[in-house]
Amino acid sequence: MELKRVVITGLGALTPIGNNVEDYWSNLVKGVSGAGPITHFDASKFKTRFACELKGFNSELYFDCKEVRKYDPYAVFGIVAADEAIKDAGFDMAKVNRDRIGVIWASGIGGLDTFQTEVTGFAKGDGTPRFNPFFIPKMIADIAAGHISIKYGFRGPNFATVSACASSANALVDAFNYIRLGKADMFITGGSEAAITPVGVGGFNGMHAMSTRNDDYATASRPFDKDRDGFVMGEGGAGLVLEELNHALSRGAKIYAEVAGAGLSGDAFHMTQPHPDGLGAIISMRCALEDAEMQPEDIDHVNTHGTATPLGDIIEPKAILEVFKEYAYKININSTKSMTGHLLGAAGSIEAIASILAVKNNIVPPTINHFTDDPEIDNNLNFTFNKAQERIVRSALSNTFGFGGHNATIIFKKYNG
Repeated sequence: MELKRVVITGLGALTPIGNNVEDYWSNLVKGVSGAGPITHFDASKFKTRFACELKGFNSELYFDCKEVRKYDPYAVFGIVAADEAIKDAGFDMAKVNRDRIGVIWASGIGGLDTFQTEVTGFAKGDGTPRFNPFFIPKMIADIAAGHISIKYGFRGPNFATVSACASSANALVDAFNYIRLGKADMFITGGSEAAITPVGVGGFNGMHAMSTRNDDYATASRPFDKDRDGFVMGEGGAGLVLEELNHALSRGAKIYAEVAGAGLSGDAFHMTQPHPDGLGAIISMRCALEDAEMQPEDIDHVNTHGTATPLGDIIEPKAILEVFKEYAYKININSTKSMTGHLLGAAGSIEAIASILAVKNNIVPPTINHFTDDPEIDNNLNFTFNKAQERIVRSALSNTFGFGGHNATIIFKKYNG
């Protein structure tokens, strides 16, 4: 069968460096760090005492006080980001078939704050079970997709994807596939995460996965730098409206970019470590290129997973070199996690927006906080260190990888009719 073409017609972002798409993009290009001391709880006894929290976000600007109590913060972030994307897409609810609009919304963890609050409350009690009736529906990772569907009456396919830090990239891939197979006209897709909690920070500290650069938190997220010491946790979410091309054209929608192709793979290697040869990443990128019917020379920009972990930041450049060969040196590579921190299950969606806007605006945001070259990384690659670069970006490839060996790659290209 002939696959339908899929385009991006709406964007929404709630990030540590901007509470909407315009501010998020502006601060990406400027190279703004979103890191700061943790304010959500007393982190004074933790190995890591900083994170990339949202700035100036007040949920009561979006929900009344009674309603917001029914939502975990991850769902709040998701609903807000989805709402911006839907408004940005500008479709008339009365003129679209809501039976053919779906929601696929991701979270790597879901309602962690809710789970901690309820279990801690029980542990401090006398053993009598007194749980909030909203405990389970607030906690489960699919509930944000359900809330978005209920709010707007979207009756198409509705579910969540969970693949650790690749979760929202998987959501985008699923939405892309449903539309091009003719199963829906439009999807609201993306992801959200709210894991800056004692158990979230403590858990990742226990794995030695996060930076402990407490005295220099603004530069702690150092992808591809010799002195990197782990990721910086972020929070927030991002939503995208994916739409079948003819459906978008029929309503006169603005089009940011076209989804060209996608690839998925599994490392089949280790619970938390990437494959030492980058095999899963190589397969994922090659599958995406094949799916898009593109050659390596068609890619101008790669937004890496780039978490600033010791192993991951060595493996991914090696995988890029294996896929792109000598052409890799002509590509602008970056890691926007150097600014936003790592939004875990929401990372793929906020980085997809960064990739889409790089294509639209012909600007590649920088990888900030680079001070010292790592001899184990080929530094002849262009990592777009410390300053944004203007160039024609015909297409951008975005990588997202997750614990468990989950790999997702998406390619966005300029829409040329």
